[in-house]
Amino acid sequence: MSADVWLPIAPEEIEGLPAGPRYLFWDGGEDGEQPFPGDPADCVVYVVPYMKRWPVKVRPLEHLANVRVVQTLTAGVDDVTARLSVIRPGVQLCNARGVHEASTAELALALTLASLRGIPDFVRAQDRGEWLGGFRPALADKSVLIVGYGSIGAAVEDRLAPFEVARVARVARSERTTARGPVHPLTELPSLLPHADVVILSTPLTEQTRGLVDAQFLARMKDGALLVNVARGPVVDTKALLAELESGRITAALDVTDPEPLPPGHPLWQAPGVLVSPHVGGPTSAFLPRAKRLLVEQLTRFVNQEPLRNVILTTGV
Repeated sequence: MSADVWLPIAPEEIEGLPAGPRYLFWDGGEDGEQPFPGDPADCVVYVVPYMKRWPVKVRPLEHLANVRVVQTLTAGVDDVTARLSVIRPGVQLCNARGVHEASTAELALALTLASLRGIPDFVRAQDRGEWLGGFRPALADKSVLIVGYGSIGAAVEDRLAPFEVARVARVARSERTTARGPVHPLTELPSLLPHADVVILSTPLTEQTRGLVDAQFLARMKDGALLVNVARGPVVDTKALLAELESGRITAALDVTDPEPLPPGHPLWQAPGVLVSPHVGGPTSAFLPRAKRLLVEQLTRFVNQEPLRNVILTTGV
């Protein structure tokens, strides 16, 4: 049996891969039906294809009889955890912490600024040849609440720093202290929401965060507040959000939706005060060099039998 590593990036395009394993290219193909590159029983590290449909990503899992590591190129691993039952025990599941922080935080800031300053309205007015003036909210002097203060949430705060915001509050699963200030537990959200002008969601999708932004959460947001979601669509209850948007009480900027992709004719497309981008937080020019660096480091650690980075869980434990 050989020790194969399945990569969704051609191995010859990745400098510095350690010697030892046999590197095979597999990204599922255009239609998701690309044949496996070798015997799945020989695969010891499976790197999940990026920006592929869920069935493509998980198709090999039940066939990988001797896999030891499943490495995603996404920050979230919910695609894989949905199929944990078919993965053999003892497999380390690792995410792509360190790959998407810059791009996703950039987009969170871009969506926030575009929504506050009315950029979508200006684009539509330009299409009509209309000069659309008037006052708009600024990000300066606003209070921002970041829900999900991991590496992406921290990167969002890095980019907020020059914009003279009045206050940044941070929320994560567990309470802790950072150099910038306290991180509040999720249980304190009800008391924090009424004070936030902008709420940025960057939390992973877990059973605890699925539907976190429900009718009660939204009702506690202050009038005129902006909700920005660069996390996962199911973190937000779409029906509850639509009710608030249609009332005009709050606005939203969504890089992720539930359902996703957002189908033609869905009410979110036409809801007032909403800006939708098609889940583009990660796929930028910043992705590939960071993804390659992560893969080289992880595979070097694997070959040298050193502890891997970004281990989210070990199956069967």
